[in-house]
Amino acid sequence: MSPSPTPTTAAHPAAPGSPYGTLPPASPLPQRRPVSLPRLAQMRASGEKITMLTAYDATLAAVADAAGVECLLVGDSLGMVCQGLPSTVGVTLETMRHHTESVARGLHRVQGTAWLIADLPFGSYHESPEQALRSATVLMQAGAHMVKLEGGGWTAPTVRFLVERGIPVCAHLGLTPQTVHALGGYRVQGRGEAAADTLRRHALELQDAGAAMMVLEMVPAALSATLTQALAQCATIGIGAGRGTAGQVLVMYDMLGVNLGKNPRFVRNFMQDAGSVRGAIEAYVRAVKDGSFPDDALHAW
Repeated sequence: MSPSPTPTTAAHPAAPGSPYGTLPPASPLPQRRPVSLPRLAQMRASGEKITMLTAYDATLAAVADAAGVECLLVGDSLGMVCQGLPSTVGVTLETMRHHTESVARGLHRVQGTAWLIADLPFGSYHESPEQALRSATVLMQAGAHMVKLEGGGWTAPTVRFLVERGIPVCAHLGLTPQTVHALGGYRVQGRGEAAADTLRRHALELQDAGAAMMVLEMVPAALSATLTQALAQCATIGIGAGRGTAGQVLVMYDMLGVNLGKNPRFVRNFMQDAGSVRGAIEAYVRAVKDGSFPDDALHAW
């Protein structure tokens, strides 16, 4: 009787003799439990930093998983870095479904253990909680474990509506790229007492509505650290928000030094001394875990 194929080979075998589709091995299961909401909450409670990167395709998703990244975000930033759009506003739900499926397939191919989050794009959740549910269903059926939406205040009822129906939600406050025109550009948010109070109120409302994670983008480091302590049930993930958050996220192309413009202040090029893509991602994971990235003097406000 011939030996059974390995799970990776059996799941999605490559075409015989094909030079394409070779993905890296999965993270060793004894060293890495599948990431779940309880696991993320445990990391938050113990002070272990959570690592997150964007991913838009099967291969880089598999590489990031093997390098130890806990969370992969299929961000609507793909509109800018993959499609060449001037902002995220032009990204459609169908595009998000396509890329979410691609990332999910990559993780499946290598028995990946990362937690997969997908952005609800502009216009896909603004009309009503019911519209948000329909849009979230598309992404969850494409393979996402959680959906992310931007904004505070009016979004809290939508978050509650989704969470009550079994859909984990990641909130997003501070700089919200989908509304960058209303914000007057890519500017730090939460400066000044009134703005900080509003951001704090929105964050607490979103936690109370059931958001399990919250991206804080371009928020002053001191305010982000204070919010992180106040949000006992919601893990904050910073991007340009200082080292005091529960975790960090970067656009993968930015941290690899591959983009169409100048890197934002909060980005560090991890590819510069790494020698390989996987090496760069592993260096990012180590730097977030040991607290050497971000450096508030260099990467925050």
